[in-house]
Amino acid sequence: MSLGKLLQPNLILPGSILKLTPEVLDRYHLKGLVLDVDETLVPFRMADVSEELLPWVEAIRQIAPLWLVSNNISEARIRRIAKTLSLPYIAGAGKPSRRKLRRAVEAMNFPVEQVGMVGDRLFTDVLAGNRLGMFTILVEPMVNPNEAMRRSSLHSFEVWLSQALGASLMPHK
Repeated sequence: MSLGKLLQPNLILPGSILKLTPEVLDRYHLKGLVLDVDETLVPFRMADVSEELLPWVEAIRQIAPLWLVSNNISEARIRRIAKTLSLPYIAGAGKPSRRKLRRAVEAMNFPVEQVGMVGDRLFTDVLAGNRLGMFTILVEPMVNPNEAMRRSSLHSFEVWLSQALGASLMPHK
């Protein structure tokens, strides 16, 4: 499979993870979700989840098990976020490696194609999920307004490079 195909998410949501609704999960026959943490759920240097994330997690948890799988090596940070959300987690995942993603998917006991990998990064979250055969969902990053410019540049570069490699990256309606 070409790198462009591996960088192509199955679904691109315009907006944050909060736009991922139970109806979307139903439409794509998803039974579980693996969630990236940094900038998918919580801005990078912030330790607390937002007030609007808590009801989102509760609504999705009613229809699908959730796991947090983060590249962040700060066990304390990821544990704190996971505890706040009452979710199982894996820190230091090393995405785009598939190893720890596979562990979360196996814990859910669903076929890999029925589990969505949700993240804000093409070269870690989407690439890892596609390499494992998951349904990949790209969301816009949740960024700290004080760091928006720096993070936006990195995101723009990833999008540009992915498109140069053949990914179309057009949002789904």
